[in-house]
Amino acid sequence: MTPEEYLEWEAKQEFRHEYVDGEILAMTGGSIPHNNIIALNFYRSLYPHLCQKGCQVNVSDVKVRENKNRRYFYLDLVITCNADDLKSHNVIEHPKVIIEIIRLRGSCQGIGNSGATPRQRQLACGTCTPVRE
Repeated sequence: MTPEEYLEWEAKQEFRHEYVDGEILAMTGGSIPHNNIIALNFYRSLYPHLCQKGCQVNVSDVKVRENKNRRYFYLDLVITCNADDLKSHNVIEHPKVIIEIIRLRGSCQGIGNSGATPRQRQLACGTCTPVRE
């Protein structure tokens, strides 16, 4: 599936999906403690400061495009100050900061059996290409 086909398909779906190298990954629901860490701690702390600077803070329901490989993710928290992103209704393409909270046990060598998604393994082990503006 191409990125364009994914975007068209995913817009019609009831549940969210990520797109990584042509593969569609269904998103699972988060736990209440996970949501509280995002919503209560990070979002509430960052929002007042970033709004004063003309930036926007979004939590997990916003799709982010990783420009180099045309991958699409739903991250826990995304900050953007880009004018195009601030007008967008569908995708953030120029994030300043991304935060993804993952809980992994053991080292990167043991991540294969941890239940982590491919994206979480990439982020945890430092093999993911950072998104840069």
